[in-house]
Amino acid sequence: MKLRPIATNFTLKDHVYERLREAITAMDIYSSDADLRLDERSLAQQLGISRTPLRDAIGRLESDGLVSVVPRKGVFVRRKSLEEVLEMIVAWAALESMAARLAAEKASNSEIESLRKIAAKYSGGTQNTEIPEYSDDNIKFHQRILEISKCSLLKTMADGLFLHMHAVRLRAMGEGDRLRRSVVDHAEIIEALEARDPDLAAVRVREHTMRLHEHVRRTWTRLELNLREKSDTA
Repeated sequence: MKLRPIATNFTLKDHVYERLREAITAMDIYSSDADLRLDERSLAQQLGISRTPLRDAIGRLESDGLVSVVPRKGVFVRRKSLEEVLEMIVAWAALESMAARLAAEKASNSEIESLRKIAAKYSGGTQNTEIPEYSDDNIKFHQRILEISKCSLLKTMADGLFLHMHAVRLRAMGEGDRLRRSVVDHAEIIEALEARDPDLAAVRVREHTMRLHEHVRRTWTRLELNLREKSDTA
């Protein structure tokens, strides 16, 4: 994990928390060889702070369910079990499909156009596309749908799933033809929104996310084993 130093003229606890959360979000935490242990000494040195505000931030991340503090072993980024991942994807599908329905009714033309601008980078094909770059744009696309729904509570609820959904999509995007299929799905979602068809927009978003659900259910058969292996060696 790499971190930028904290500017101490701001509220230190909040900035340490945000910087750690930002760094964890960038990690590929569902990779089979992911290093999930957080070294407090290294983190404090990178941030240019003492361990006291760092531990305050870690306590907050633990309360959020993002890390686990294991006595005499250390701090570890928390991965969800396969069952939890699948439930989380279902919850995201429900939230975002409703957001798409509302966006088709309430979003301005320019707001819908902002989705097309995100997707346009990949309209010429994905042969040379870097997975991390597309994964970042992919999550921006889905977060934008929530934003233009004009329902702040939907977005707040989805933000609670953001870190793990980002990590799940980062891993899944490099498997099979997920990237190519994602580009096609995004184009169809935009078309439904531009047509101002709430039912179709909701269906396309839900089907898009549930394809991820089916992919994870069918292919991530070693996730539970990997989690146990990590726990045994920690």
